[in-house]
Amino acid sequence: MAGLQELRFPEEKPLLRGLDVTELENSDNFLLAEDTDWKEHDIDTPYGLLHVVIRGSPKGNRPAILTYHDVGLNHKLCFNTFFNFEDMQEITKHFVVCHVDAPGQQVGASQFPQGYQFPSMEQLAAMLPSVVQHFGFKYVIGIGVGAGAYVLAKFALIFPDLVEGLVLMNIDPNGKGWIDWAATKLSGLTSTLPDTVLSHLFSQEELVSNTELVQSYRQQIGNVVNQANLQLFWNMYNSRRDLDINRPGTVPNAKTLRCPVMLVVGDNAPAEDGVVDCNSKLDPTTTTFLKMADSGGLPQVTQPGKLTEAFKYFLQGMGYMPSASMTRLTHSRTASLTSAGSVDGSRPQACTHSESSEGLGQVNHTMEVSC
Repeated sequence: MAGLQELRFPEEKPLLRGLDVTELENSDNFLLAEDTDWKEHDIDTPYGLLHVVIRGSPKGNRPAILTYHDVGLNHKLCFNTFFNFEDMQEITKHFVVCHVDAPGQQVGASQFPQGYQFPSMEQLAAMLPSVVQHFGFKYVIGIGVGAGAYVLAKFALIFPDLVEGLVLMNIDPNGKGWIDWAATKLSGLTSTLPDTVLSHLFSQEELVSNTELVQSYRQQIGNVVNQANLQLFWNMYNSRRDLDINRPGTVPNAKTLRCPVMLVVGDNAPAEDGVVDCNSKLDPTTTTFLKMADSGGLPQVTQPGKLTEAFKYFLQGMGYMPSASMTRLTHSRTASLTSAGSVDGSRPQACTHSESSEGLGQVNHTMEVSC
């Protein structure tokens, strides 16, 4: 992971401009992309059914990659662009991938009956062990965005032995104060639900200038996600409590995430302040903070190449991606790097659950990387 300090990203991937809604809907990288290898499951949990889509099967002692989407989205809208990106296939061939849809947010979901009590954020986290057990995963590497990042962080706090690493995008560890709550309620009275959600997902710059991408998501959120179910999820997310984490040593018996964490946020994104605050509350020896330029509120959609590159190094720092799998990454490097050996050469590997846990965290170091 130390190699991340020397990363340069010479190939800027432009924001998704110049595409109309029809092109996005039919794109292999957007909503309708579907791999025949993906299998859908409805899994019973203590708090209701979860819709899960999975590709592959557990591979030895390797963890599964488990994703959780943001509010207003589902696994397709949130992660299709990222997981269909060419370089990402270099990773997914080594791991089983499991996408989790929050209750009632998947494509074609039936509307919940009148009076249905949507699970709290803590209960959403408590549903995930049923997924792990159902598929026989030993542990997972979580990738979460926004509300999904909060759920996965809560999951890791409650069930630390099931989580080996986390990539948390746009996480806000803080509950809403009464002023924020009142502003959200007022916004709900003056804006449609899709527009309210869009202001959570995208930066103000994107809302004004990146009209093709924003308009496409406005249509998808309004037409694909059941609006009554979305309202319940939105209300619950805005009722969340503080994540209750503190940097070790700052308070007695501080709670923190025990696994390696990569925090990701786009510059000027709505969640930027929350992610910075989360970074200040995590263990500096196991946390990487990645701030991505020109990526807006959804880095996995607008800059999948940069994010894939960073994710590869995150996995390599945990001892998973061997240097042989990094050839495309090596070729993309510029002369600004001191040497390829500084990243791809022999190096100590972080211990995983399949090895001794002693020394975990000695490989990963605090890094703030802008790219």
